[in-house]
Amino acid sequence: MRKKNIYNRILSILCSVLDAYSAVLFLPLPGEDPEKEDCAYYIASVFSLGDKVDRNMIVRKGQGLVGWILRNQEPLLVSNYDQRRNHLGYYDKIEENTIKAFMGCFLPKGAGAICLDSKRQYSFSEKDQKLLYLFAELLSDMQREISERESRNVIFSYYAALRLIYELRKRHSRWSAFLKHFLDLLSDTTGFSYGLFCSRDSHGENYTVEGETRPILHAPGAQPPAFTMHHGVVGWVFKNSAPVFNQCASGSPEASLVGASSLPNFQTIMACPLVIQRKTRGVLCLAAEQRLEMSEATKDFVKMAADHLALFLENIYVKCRLRDLHRHTVALQENMEMDGQVE
Repeated sequence: MRKKNIYNRILSILCSVLDAYSAVLFLPLPGEDPEKEDCAYYIASVFSLGDKVDRNMIVRKGQGLVGWILRNQEPLLVSNYDQRRNHLGYYDKIEENTIKAFMGCFLPKGAGAICLDSKRQYSFSEKDQKLLYLFAELLSDMQREISERESRNVIFSYYAALRLIYELRKRHSRWSAFLKHFLDLLSDTTGFSYGLFCSRDSHGENYTVEGETRPILHAPGAQPPAFTMHHGVVGWVFKNSAPVFNQCASGSPEASLVGASSLPNFQTIMACPLVIQRKTRGVLCLAAEQRLEMSEATKDFVKMAADHLALFLENIYVKCRLRDLHRHTVALQENMEMDGQVE
């Protein structure tokens, strides 16, 4: 919210100084690569004398005047705006027909664009365009500093979360309680709306839902649902023993975690295998209905959390094996003693 307020104040200054009707800032969608030709941009901030700007508008390189600036990385000045030949896209048709002048400038390295329009013809000059470029450089520097600061804060929060995850083993000895707190902590830290953990059966043909942050697949008190290895992202991770970091369109087959229709259409998915005794015995998943940025720091954090969970399960596995071995040894000794008494 604070970042949006800063952007909004700068846009309001621009509108006042250059006597514009609206000022609109476009930035890449979270997770989009500005270097790619099909990079999508959203409206990060708006200051307008009206209320007709479509804040949900998404533009790609080459689409309309804004897309032209984004693709060519060049400023643009249209003193006499002709709606028959030009297209803005962030107004409805009725409001766009009232626009008479347009000016836009790119943010360096494909980081976005800043656009101004006016309801008066020839209201912008080349001198105004040079001033707009200075503001674009300022916004670019601010954006870089804010991103660096946010990255530092994210890394610190991940470190703090890893400490809490380590302490969970001491606080919760029961597996079910530990898993619930583990998934909740992981989801809250990363900003993903859904967390899931699945384990494979002894035959390696199916996997079972053991825990989730909200009851979508596993109803409280019901038998945990099972799925085959041929279904969903989880099944793929089990079979290939490799992580998945996926961003996909809503409703696409890749968005299915387990192949169940009852799940939401997730657009961002992270899934990591848990390797125990050289076999993938579990899969840890995070998912979100919207597109979220998956930075290297986020991927590393989730991988480390998955490794920690695998270590926890391996300790349980070893303890169970030792307990079973101890029981077998005791039973064998008792049988030998009984055989000796019989003789």
